[in-house]
Amino acid sequence: MLQIALAQMRVVPGRPDRNTETMLKYIANARKQNADLVIFPEMAIPGYLLGDTWEQTSFLEECESCGEEIIAAAQGITIMFGNVAVDWTKKNNDGRVRKYNAFFTAQDGRLVAPESMPYPFVVKTLLPNYREFDDTRHFFSLQKLARELGVATENLLAPIHLAVHGTTYAVGCLLCEDGWSDDYELTPTDILRRKEQLDFFVNISSSPYTLGKNEKRRRLFGRLAATAGAPLLYVNNVGIQNNGKTVYTFDGMNAAYDEHGTLRVEGEPYEETTQLFCLETLREQKAVPEKIEPDAAYICRALTYGVRLFLETIGMKRVVIGVSGGIDSAVAAALYARVLPPQDILLVNMPSVYNSETTKGLARRLAENLGCRYTTVPIQPSVELTIEQLESAKIENLFDGTTDRLSISSFMAENIQARDRSSRVLAGLAAAFGGGFTCNANKAETTVGYSTLYGDQSGFFSALADLWKHQVYDLARYLNEEIYKREVIPQETIDIVPSAELSDAQDVDKGQGDPLIYPYHDFLFRSFVERWQKATPQDILEWYANGTLEKEIGCASGLVGKHFPTPQDFIADLERWWNQFSGLAVAKRIQAPPILAVSRRAFGFDHRESQNGPYYTKKYKALKAKLLGE
Repeated sequence: MLQIALAQMRVVPGRPDRNTETMLKYIANARKQNADLVIFPEMAIPGYLLGDTWEQTSFLEECESCGEEIIAAAQGITIMFGNVAVDWTKKNNDGRVRKYNAFFTAQDGRLVAPESMPYPFVVKTLLPNYREFDDTRHFFSLQKLARELGVATENLLAPIHLAVHGTTYAVGCLLCEDGWSDDYELTPTDILRRKEQLDFFVNISSSPYTLGKNEKRRRLFGRLAATAGAPLLYVNNVGIQNNGKTVYTFDGMNAAYDEHGTLRVEGEPYEETTQLFCLETLREQKAVPEKIEPDAAYICRALTYGVRLFLETIGMKRVVIGVSGGIDSAVAAALYARVLPPQDILLVNMPSVYNSETTKGLARRLAENLGCRYTTVPIQPSVELTIEQLESAKIENLFDGTTDRLSISSFMAENIQARDRSSRVLAGLAAAFGGGFTCNANKAETTVGYSTLYGDQSGFFSALADLWKHQVYDLARYLNEEIYKREVIPQETIDIVPSAELSDAQDVDKGQGDPLIYPYHDFLFRSFVERWQKATPQDILEWYANGTLEKEIGCASGLVGKHFPTPQDFIADLERWWNQFSGLAVAKRIQAPPILAVSRRAFGFDHRESQNGPYYTKKYKALKAKLLGE
């Protein structure tokens, strides 16, 4: 009987010392529980998303040394774990030392070598190079190694054999992407099961959470186990990791599937735990029931966890949040209040002459409901001073001696207000309060740059910038109903029209708000960003002409005709926002704070972009001319 422990550990990126210490504790506990085998995640020692830390020789040496500690600890227990493996005698294509993303198996203080592999560890076959992944920049794949050796990749892929209590188990070892092989030219799971009948598969992963990914993973690994007729064990880490601009949560969700593909064991999300079971009696365990929760529940869990660990990582214990009485800042405040003590949160309302008594009252009620500290800092005097100073400034032409003066338009004045709130008030208060100030932007605003550079686009962290506006509303209701179980976000905040309140044209009491039609634009913008085959104006216009636009982008039926009665109206709106998305909004996103990711495509390193300006294809221009009768 093989007793197995799946270690759902928190991996701290860039801290092999802490991770090794954690692993040794898990090993000791697994040994106390009479486990024969303990399995850790991919890159359990170094972490995964490390940027060019992978180019530091001393860091690689440290990871090797930590790996040796784990191998030495394999006494009376077998240990499987992920680490970077270094071949100091060879180089990668960039001329740096050869590195592999590797799967190690240790028993009796030494490594159990896989058959046919030139190293005493399993090398990752498939290296992802999309979304947040950049593996080929740092690691050498098994496919490249096979080409270098002049053999087929299939020749190097083979099970390992573990002898435990007189029984030998054939194990197919996979590293994360090796199990997600649908779009690759080879399938490691098929190759391994053709070699011999396996007793079980092990997939060690470092897999970031995104909305809907767990359901897809359950289907995928259930199918793989059933096809192979062998149990499959999945081990993932918890924690957060980042690549500078985009921060990802890792939810663990360790799992064991029986030979029929039925999920029998599953870890709780975001918890540091161990799942202990017997391989031979796995099929006798009660199947894990499917958990059906609203998207807001998953989003709330990920954001709360991500915010907590991000603050812990950067050592920030206090935050300042600008609250306008609107939905985005209210949800941000309610989230941070789940993570920090109320006395360590300062909510700030910064009214100008355009802010209504309605929203000012809602901001104060929010603070009262959450029990946070609260202050009001009016900005009208400083805004007027700034405008007066700019308009009275004498602009000298030093070549011909002429002078001129600048004129501040109403649009410029709106941006001055936004910058005054962030660059002056929030930044100053954050310094005095001993913390940082948040960016409360949502994804719709971020997509088209409906924000002010150095104004409301500023802050140390964007917790909501991967949520569309409708998701922000869903999260507000969920926080009230399920988390706080009372109305902390005032219902009027949920009900009023979204508005920046930067001019007379944005009077919430008159129902005047943002230029974005969120029930439509949320979904239009999502097609620009999150579709795997990203939509462009050509695609949008073709769907519009065919009458399939609403179905393609997923918005409610009838919205297009309601808001855009003519092709001219529709095209003008499309080009307005495409020009913004592809134009200045790119520069704003590049300079924006880090974003906490929950979607299938988050801004930052996930959604990689260049400042090339908007482009329209010849097909788009021809279809546009046809629709406009030109």
